[in-house]
Amino acid sequence: MKKTTAKKHTAKAAKTTKKAVKESPILKDVKQLYAFMQDNQLDTIEYDQKGLYLRLVKAKPAMVPVPVNVGGSVSASNGGTFTPAQEQYKEVMKSALTGIFFRGSTPSAPPFVKEGAQVAKGDVICLIEAMKVFNEVRADFPCVIKKVLVENGKPVKQGDALFAIERV
Repeated sequence: MKKTTAKKHTAKAAKTTKKAVKESPILKDVKQLYAFMQDNQLDTIEYDQKGLYLRLVKAKPAMVPVPVNVGGSVSASNGGTFTPAQEQYKEVMKSALTGIFFRGSTPSAPPFVKEGAQVAKGDVICLIEAMKVFNEVRADFPCVIKKVLVENGKPVKQGDALFAIERV
């Protein structure tokens, strides 16, 4: 009979300790905001009251690009990747990072370089925006820009050909 009493007493103590831990009012507010966000299918919600600022943002699933060959032949000479710009021109200047290609400093500004322009080593030839940072792309050596291979404002990946060039 003592064992039964001990078990009941232990179960009763566990219930009282759970009741003793009270949920903070802030946690209640967060749970209510989260429920409201889920019910109304919101991506972001902000809360600012009594000196407490809270911003809940729903995480978006990561998009994984899948390479698709859109025709043409795959060249074995460049590691098995299909890059028509590299095959068509003798020498190209490639992107060092992934981002958005810009020919000028602003949409209304003239481009840094035009086709046929001669550039010196270190001259800025374009910008690539990556994670809201504008990165200057500079010429590694003196050359002539034969052709601009990417449209202004279009995304580029690391290794994409930006300009067809000829060394000077």
